[in-house]
Amino acid sequence: MGATLGKLLLPERRYWPYWVLAAACAFLPDADVIGFKFHVPYASLWGHRGLSHSLLAAAVVASGLTLLTAWRRPVGAPPLGRLLLLLALATASHGVLDAMTTGGEGVAFFSPFDTERYFFPLRPIAVSPIGVKKFVGAWAARVLRSEVQWVLLPCLLVLLAQAALRRFRGPVAA
Repeated sequence: MGATLGKLLLPERRYWPYWVLAAACAFLPDADVIGFKFHVPYASLWGHRGLSHSLLAAAVVASGLTLLTAWRRPVGAPPLGRLLLLLALATASHGVLDAMTTGGEGVAFFSPFDTERYFFPLRPIAVSPIGVKKFVGAWAARVLRSEVQWVLLPCLLVLLAQAALRRFRGPVAA
């Protein structure tokens, strides 16, 4: 999802490193699974799908990375506002997709101000087991099929539509 958002918001090929950064931001919220090793309860502020999946965390991550980019300001860097938007959306997309899964305890979108966890009414994405060792067999196949159907294919369709529009309209200045 992060790379797709990157391609949509920063369509020029020269921005590919930012597509990779956005993809990393989309995975980042799940770093909270390290808490399981330290016996952090799932439902706590620091638990899985807690603060790290919040909109505040997305804003903090995006702001920090954008400030780092502004400070270094590499040649050919994208406009900072657009980069901030991209990184915030990419990071927040993780929680949005988790709120569409069939399991877990929901996503604390408004943490730490509101610790309630939310799911969306539409929950078609099969929940993934936590841990690489558990990701085998029929469950893994079901999860992969679900993610292809509900995440990968829609992303590909959006990217194909973007390419078709660009071809029809001609290149759009960034």
